[in-house]
Amino acid sequence: MGIGRFAFTPVLPLMQQQLGLPLAAGGVLAAANYAGYLAGALTCALWRPRPVVLVRVGLAAVAVLTAAMALVPNFSGWVLLRFGAGFASAAVFVGVSLLTVAAGSYAGVGSGIALAGLLVLVVGQLAGSANAAWIALGALAAILAAMAWRPTRERPSAPPRTPGPPEPLPSSARPTPTATPRRLVFCYAALGLGYILPATFLPAAARDLVPDPAVFGWVWPIFGVAATVSTLAAAPLLHRYGPLRVWALAHTVMAAGVLAPVARPGLPAVAVAAVAVGATFMVATLAAMRAAREVAPRATRLIAAMTTAFAVGQLVGPLLVRGDDLAAPSVLAAAVLLAAAAALVLPHQLKGHRRDDPTHDAGHRPDAPAVARDDGPRPAGGRRGADRRPAQGGTRAVHPADAQPRAADPDTEGR
Repeated sequence: MGIGRFAFTPVLPLMQQQLGLPLAAGGVLAAANYAGYLAGALTCALWRPRPVVLVRVGLAAVAVLTAAMALVPNFSGWVLLRFGAGFASAAVFVGVSLLTVAAGSYAGVGSGIALAGLLVLVVGQLAGSANAAWIALGALAAILAAMAWRPTRERPSAPPRTPGPPEPLPSSARPTPTATPRRLVFCYAALGLGYILPATFLPAAARDLVPDPAVFGWVWPIFGVAATVSTLAAAPLLHRYGPLRVWALAHTVMAAGVLAPVARPGLPAVAVAAVAVGATFMVATLAAMRAAREVAPRATRLIAAMTTAFAVGQLVGPLLVRGDDLAAPSVLAAAVLLAAAAALVLPHQLKGHRRDDPTHDAGHRPDAPAVARDDGPRPAGGRRGADRRPAQGGTRAVHPADAQPRAADPDTEGR
């Protein structure tokens, strides 16, 4: 899938150099791939075939359509092929997301990006053509598709858990942010718009700064390696902080990476963008799929809807490019990312400041049942505020921790 979705990015500088392809035309080809991704996501949402079928058919189609780019000599044919590769990639993503949410499977996208970048780097060093790069990428995709032809078997859904005593919360537990399915869809669309400009034009931007393929060719492998390593490293963070917090943090770091080449143009800023965006876009994807599973355990329709919204966002991104100017679209993309990050943590912030929230008191454990305690008759005098309590006996609900025996207070003993 990393090849089906992103192989065009490292090949674009070769197509510019050898075929005179303008950057705007490259944006059209990228948008065709993202339109195919949108169509594939919509098809999965309406048709909903078996996940294993989606993965197998999508993998085979990615390999064939990628290699076919070298056999078609005209621009309109390229548009159709990139559309088909995007369609197949959406099928693979939805199928894999329904089979597993393990970090290792999502790290595969970054691995495919890194392998594609290294392969195109070698082709560029050997003075190969863009067509040679497409054929090599198609062959690599075929090898990977054959290795993954038998994906994880589908398993029946787990039976519902029988009610039992609640598990104790860790001492560091904090209120968990929540989000509605509609908010998840919006934030995932923002991710699609936010990451897609660097994911499409970073190697081309590096080529404008340093024409040597031995230099600008490393930008895309760095992007892929960052995506692979970060996805594996994010697993403990997801377990400790929850998917929404990790997702919001990924958006924030990504926004900084998108803005880096705008704030200080140069090759170092492009490298920063490659690391920052590469290290967060698949982490955000993994967190989003985890969040979808938490909101809807049978998340087929929600995942398909989120993938559709993501496809819309990444389709709009390249179409915002006018000429060779990436500054204005980058600023817009960063603003959308930050707005989505705020939306992801906003429910937690509001919940934490509500006085009527059961978790407002740090010492309160909402999962523990209340027990009754008979306070007995209260004297009229005594501690400050005692005159506000009723004089007769009564029963009130308290937390079990409050019912524990307390040490004697020397100031009140014997009263």
